[in-house]
Amino acid sequence: MKKLIFLRTKALLCLLFACSFSIFAQNNQEKKQLFDSNWKFFLGDAQDAKNVDFNDAAWRNLDLPHDWSIEGKISSKNPTGSAGGYFPTGIGWYRKSFKVPAEWKNKNVSIYFEGVYMNSEVFINGKSLGVYPYGYSSFSYDLAPYLRAGQENVIAVKVDNSQQVNCRWYSGSGIYRHVWMMVENPVHIPHWGVGITTPEVSARKAKVQIKTVVQNETSLPQSVTVKTVLVDKNGKKSGIQQTSIELAANSQKDVAQTITVSNPLLWSPEAPNLYKAEIEIVNGKQVVDESKNTFGIRSLKFTAENGFQLNGKTIKINGGCVHHDNGCLGAAAYDRAEERRIELLKAAGFNAVRTSHNPPSEAFLEACDRLGLLVIDEAFDGWRTSKTKFDYSIHFDAWWQRDLNAMVLRDRNHPSIIMWSIGNEIIERKEPAAVQTAKMLANAIKKIDPTRPVTSAMTTWDKEWSMFDPLMAAHDVCGYNYQLNRAADDHQRVPSRIIVQTESYPRDAFTNWQLVQDNKYIIGDFVWTALDYFGESSIGRWYYSGDIPGEHWEHDFFPWHGAYCGDVDLTGWRKPISHYRSMLYNNTEKLYMAVREPAPEPIEIKETLWSVWPTWESWTWPGFEGKNVQVEVYSKYPKVRLFLNDKLIAEQLTGREQQFKATFAVPYVAGTLKAVGIENEKEMETTILQTADQAARIKLTADRSELLANGQDLSFVTVEITDKNGIVQPNANNRLTFTVEGEGTIAGVGNADMKDCDPYVGNSRKAWKGRAQVVLKSSHNAGAIKLIVSSPGLVEAALRVKVLTNSKL
Repeated sequence: MKKLIFLRTKALLCLLFACSFSIFAQNNQEKKQLFDSNWKFFLGDAQDAKNVDFNDAAWRNLDLPHDWSIEGKISSKNPTGSAGGYFPTGIGWYRKSFKVPAEWKNKNVSIYFEGVYMNSEVFINGKSLGVYPYGYSSFSYDLAPYLRAGQENVIAVKVDNSQQVNCRWYSGSGIYRHVWMMVENPVHIPHWGVGITTPEVSARKAKVQIKTVVQNETSLPQSVTVKTVLVDKNGKKSGIQQTSIELAANSQKDVAQTITVSNPLLWSPEAPNLYKAEIEIVNGKQVVDESKNTFGIRSLKFTAENGFQLNGKTIKINGGCVHHDNGCLGAAAYDRAEERRIELLKAAGFNAVRTSHNPPSEAFLEACDRLGLLVIDEAFDGWRTSKTKFDYSIHFDAWWQRDLNAMVLRDRNHPSIIMWSIGNEIIERKEPAAVQTAKMLANAIKKIDPTRPVTSAMTTWDKEWSMFDPLMAAHDVCGYNYQLNRAADDHQRVPSRIIVQTESYPRDAFTNWQLVQDNKYIIGDFVWTALDYFGESSIGRWYYSGDIPGEHWEHDFFPWHGAYCGDVDLTGWRKPISHYRSMLYNNTEKLYMAVREPAPEPIEIKETLWSVWPTWESWTWPGFEGKNVQVEVYSKYPKVRLFLNDKLIAEQLTGREQQFKATFAVPYVAGTLKAVGIENEKEMETTILQTADQAARIKLTADRSELLANGQDLSFVTVEITDKNGIVQPNANNRLTFTVEGEGTIAGVGNADMKDCDPYVGNSRKAWKGRAQVVLKSSHNAGAIKLIVSSPGLVEAALRVKVLTNSKL
């Protein structure tokens, strides 16, 4: 009788459980819900702000992502100093009130933060859920035990970035990446619970392995089926597999499935084809959970004999390092801003990026997958020995495992990622203990993902380079910072070593390109850096005789508050070095011309290690009439001719022996400068520079004319000051005023001058070299944004950007 009662009770519980699943299926409720809107923010410490009944009526309303440092005043007195770009930090609080929907009943509910900088403590209804120190890791907390049905619930987050200096570059402050609410049934696939690999790949077929964790958080055993469908970019089903499993009460099980895909669409930078693995957990006839996972089918192979091979083809890496800030937006990781960075990198000819020196945002990696950019995903800047007083070294022993796991579990399905990096210029790299640490970190990665190699970036400027052999042996690919000249000797000593230059000086582009091209064991080069960034102030600076000499670590060079060593400046303009580097590695452009800035004698221009000579797309040099100006022409044609006002100046060879470059000394005369690429004595291509008249007009160019009404979409508007004929006046520095009407706001304003300390959040900015930038952000309502830009003495300009709902895009 007791057995019969037990069976009836069990059947009833199973029926109730199935009914709750049925409700889930009928409502088709998203298990991952964006939680960015309608937060309250206070800059400062508020000890009682964790409590539900705390009065936050006077606090600021905002949507995430948010970085309060970029909103503050740049000052030499700020404790971030040169490393952090002299931006303010401090302590900030965020609060959000919400009610629990009826659909959340009997569900697992957690909150997921993609990134909070730093030392965040999260509270739910006054209860502390924990402290997370590392500002670049993603993390989550279980909310279900503390939620109050039918009442207001309050999430409060304390962010403490007051201990300075804790980072060697601009970090930003706050909840600068997305926040999500995760709502799941008791039987579910946990977050980051799916791993996808492609161990066998050919043009005819590929094997896709899907490992899915299924968790049963009920007190009863469950019988479920794991159904996985692979779908290609065209929506075509490419394979299906179903696996039935038995789950004990309060347990989890790993389910391994292998699906063969015929004639796969392979992923590469040239053809970034993506698939989806659509996974359902089925109980009876009800879908109790589902997970959609984007991945790519591709093979990776690294050898000293053939270098780096993607899908069986050797690829030479033209890479760039990037920090995580988005120019005038600071650290705020808007999806569109992250996507635009990948667009800029691709347009500049890069095929790879190194996320120095921390895991990037999810949106950044998703854009790399979608647009086709190879990635080295990097975990840390340091291990146990500090570089700054409050950096990761104070957390390493307690947190490295969680932070490394978070990176690899979160990012492992991205086809763009080709290597994991465990560190950068580790201070203790000369100590024997560093070898053991490297092995510990590499082994931890390989337990989760054995399919990718592990690297880290190493350097020393003394003569003891060979002492790194044991440390390099703990890596699959050896990263050299600025030391690629040692590669030939290293190859003789250790022929099996695979080498990548993880950082290089911009001016060494040709030398490094030759080493990469001529040696199979050198797989590529990553320049420091691809994009200008805040912090590490004055790297890449040039200066004039009479100024304080030296490198960025030798003096305080305020008002410099950022690095000018990027191929692309803060507004997205490609510097001449960008065109030169791309020309070396690619065939997408074959002719480019710029002019080296002349120094007003007797003053001289001085360079620093990470600089290149200041060179501009300009033939407007008043005051230098009749004096020689150096004109640089980069060319993949055998030779070039240079004309000034239709008169031939000279002809020069521009082959490899000439480093694909010609330099002409030209007495400056206003007019038109023309370079012509010559092949077989035929004029193949022409590029010109024209002297600009005085500033007269404002030209506006938006990178996007339609935005989504989600409160986060962006349009980056380039502002150029031109003469009456539309030629950019490269010496213009007019003060610009920005006015916005309609369904949007100004998210940021800026220029590329790392010495201009005007606010990056506001409605005014000076032009620099004839250019500035304003970033528009959509509201939550459909309509339009009208931007008006004015300046005394110039004809004002206006543009409109549409703001549309999903259905209209």
